[in-house]
Amino acid sequence: MAIRVQAEDFDVGAELAALSDGNPSIGGVASFVGLVRDMSKGDGSGDSVSAMTLEHYPGMTERQLAAIEAEARTRWPLDGVLIIHRYGRLLPGDRIVLAACASAHRAAAFEACWFLMDWLKTKAPFWKQEETPAGARWVAAKEEDDQAAERWYKRAP
Repeated sequence: MAIRVQAEDFDVGAELAALSDGNPSIGGVASFVGLVRDMSKGDGSGDSVSAMTLEHYPGMTERQLAAIEAEARTRWPLDGVLIIHRYGRLLPGDRIVLAACASAHRAAAFEACWFLMDWLKTKAPFWKQEETPAGARWVAAKEEDDQAAERWYKRAP
């Protein structure tokens, strides 16, 4: 299990190499890197965002990420899982999160990585505040994130 909650940036290439290093049974690694956008909505609309601050509760956050990782391992045959989530003040283009899954087969790696991101968006205790020209505001949960996570409930073991 590799779960880290940190303020520091991370090297995606080095992290992915370490995830599979020394395990020749791994046939594929699927990963997702989340970045801070410069707009409040992913479709390019909304207010401009000059920074985003992420807050969390130390201890509680790591326990929840570990529970999400454990759930992924019950659903797919994984040889490695990595979750790195940053906190603090981040600028547009900065990396926020890295989720990666290693498995003997690509389908398991892809599905598990997608699952991790859907559940991280809805279950991980992080709070985001955007800095916009109108001032700072907290980011509300999105219905589409809840809908994306819902599909995994239907596929529970």
